[in-house]
Amino acid sequence: MVVVMKASAGQQEIAALVRRFEEMGLEVGVTNGIGCTILGLVGDTASLDSGKISMEPSVERVMRVQEPYKKANRKFHPEDTQIVVGNAKIGAGAFSVIAGPCSVESEEQVTGIARDAKKAGATLLRGGAFKPRTSPYSFQGMGVEGLDLLLHAKQATGLPIVSEIMSPRMVDEFEQKVDVVQVGARNMQNFDLLKEVGRMSKPILLKRGLSNSYEEWIMSAEYIMSEGNENVILCERGIRTFETYTRNTLDVSAIPAIKKMSHLPVIIDPSHAAGMSWMVEPLAMAAIAAGADGLMIEVHNDPPNAKCDGQQSLTPAQFGTLMEKVEALVALSGKELIK
Repeated sequence: MVVVMKASAGQQEIAALVRRFEEMGLEVGVTNGIGCTILGLVGDTASLDSGKISMEPSVERVMRVQEPYKKANRKFHPEDTQIVVGNAKIGAGAFSVIAGPCSVESEEQVTGIARDAKKAGATLLRGGAFKPRTSPYSFQGMGVEGLDLLLHAKQATGLPIVSEIMSPRMVDEFEQKVDVVQVGARNMQNFDLLKEVGRMSKPILLKRGLSNSYEEWIMSAEYIMSEGNENVILCERGIRTFETYTRNTLDVSAIPAIKKMSHLPVIIDPSHAAGMSWMVEPLAMAAIAAGADGLMIEVHNDPPNAKCDGQQSLTPAQFGTLMEKVEALVALSGKELIK
């Protein structure tokens, strides 16, 4: 249930109403918007009489929320959420680009790519230390050593680190070394992991599962937020369809749909969506036009010899060319490209 307070409502009136709801066993989220305050009631609200609540002098209107997610729901939080990490800002009119290799391979490789990515305009460095692969015989990443190499790249460039976590037992390691913790598509409904990252202090980048609906995706964000961490970035990376030409099918319609359903920022990973480097640019442009808040682009210094996903990686030169076009289109869309 959502209770919208009148613009004239005083802090004492709001606090008194909050106490009443809490005495009923409800959790109350208070959002101070422009011109009004919104109370989001989480719990068993079936017995509440919305008519009586609306009769309170300080209440503007009362709305029942049918969706099972509350904290991620735009009705509870009408204003867009913005996530700030270092110099990067994502959401609420700010657009940032995350770039880097699919997998960390060496200090020289990841630091060199980080320097090139920063020069082109990226504000966050992505790099896989732990790699969930379909085949157990494929390169699985460098593990903790890969995280340490990402830290060297961060020291050299100042770029905050984005890397994927695969196990709850790695939470402490990621808390110390990673700036944005990525939960990959295959772990989108790993609820034990979602609860653990929900207790972290770092923003969480949550990728959509290969065959999951919008509501399931938002509900996974709700798992994280319900544990106290409300700094969640949603990432569309393509879904599994009947089409086999591309690696996955980028669901561009997810951008406006999710923005209507939730206040959380939405970014796009065109590299994993297409699986082919030549499709990254057009898909990135489509995502910006549809209202995305950021991009995650795979960049590798030597794609033909990459240990992981070289076919979908851009070279530093190609990434620089893409960023020139991204900057122009982001400006045209009314957002600010953070560099």
